[in-house]
Amino acid sequence: MQKIQEWNPKYFSLSHIPDKHLVYVSKFIRRVVIARMSESPELAGAYHRKLREAYQTDEKLKDPDVLRRSEQHLVRLLDEAETQLSETPYLAGEEFTMADVMLIPVLARLKLLDLENEYITGRPNIAEYWILVQQRPSYKKVIGKHFDGWRKHKTLFKTWCFVRIRSLLKRY
Repeated sequence: MQKIQEWNPKYFSLSHIPDKHLVYVSKFIRRVVIARMSESPELAGAYHRKLREAYQTDEKLKDPDVLRRSEQHLVRLLDEAETQLSETPYLAGEEFTMADVMLIPVLARLKLLDLENEYITGRPNIAEYWILVQQRPSYKKVIGKHFDGWRKHKTLFKTWCFVRIRSLLKRY
């Protein structure tokens, strides 16, 4: 669980989004933070930190070392999970545990970014594990209902519409 927590998926995920979408969303996030800051001046310090963090994220995405380290961390994490899953059906043994709960969103993120072939299917134990956990009712209820099959496109389209309409109306 600690190894999963140590990996920050932000840089890896953002580096796999097309630049035109990334720039648009980045601007939108900054506009939202600025709008919230003007609505709640008493929270300006917290919003300044958020705004600074958004700009720092943009800068770090330009640093190839940050992106390389993030990907290497993910690969090490998946390799260790592959080794463990060769011995047991779940990460911490025979039963589904919190370690599994923490790994599933990582795998779902890879699927959402269309990186499943590169990071999941190339590891046979993780691929088998991924099929197994997708059959769980909790997965279907929490993640699957938004991102399986056509629902992925529906969810992304709804998000895109929400961002576009708020941008057009300047309602951040």
